[in-house]
Amino acid sequence: MTPTSGPDDRLAPALRTEALEQLLTERGLIDPAAMDAIIATYETRVGPLNGAKVVARAWTDPLYKSRLLQDGTAAIAELGFTGPQGEHIVVVENTPTTHNVVVCTLCSCYPWPVLGLPPSWYKDPAYRSRVVREPRAVLSEMGLDLADDVRITVRDSTSEVRWLVLPERPAGTEHLTEEELVPLVTRDAMVGVAKVTAP
Repeated sequence: MTPTSGPDDRLAPALRTEALEQLLTERGLIDPAAMDAIIATYETRVGPLNGAKVVARAWTDPLYKSRLLQDGTAAIAELGFTGPQGEHIVVVENTPTTHNVVVCTLCSCYPWPVLGLPPSWYKDPAYRSRVVREPRAVLSEMGLDLADDVRITVRDSTSEVRWLVLPERPAGTEHLTEEELVPLVTRDAMVGVAKVTAP
């Protein structure tokens, strides 16, 4: 490790993580193979890609969409996405006149099976308190400007219920298949702080 020259000169997080992993491995406290398996889980089996598959299916299959909005947990499980922090997921739909945004005002409750781990801004006290009081301003600061006649509903995730936003399907994507729609769907759109845009 390279020594730092002052309190404001910090090693990049990736280098610190690598150094910590090496130290813990040398002391026999972690197994690198187990760490790789955990990382692979959150990169490929748990995370926003799962949620994007749920959204794309709902956009292309009206019957699935109906089931998803009626019982999010069961419909999501149909696609094989279950697990801790996903025991009770409610899905709400964004429309041209209604916009939902998700927050956890107490901590960072989040639907891990479909969105992975929460981003740092989701856990930030400023987001957690401000989005409840002034959602339109917070969304604008995050790059999402909504018309004044769009009603914003803030959904508070808890340990009992976690929320997933079904974003509006963007115009001009009617010809795209479910598989082609998946890469368009972002984590931020499924939290409600962004919209999905056409390619």
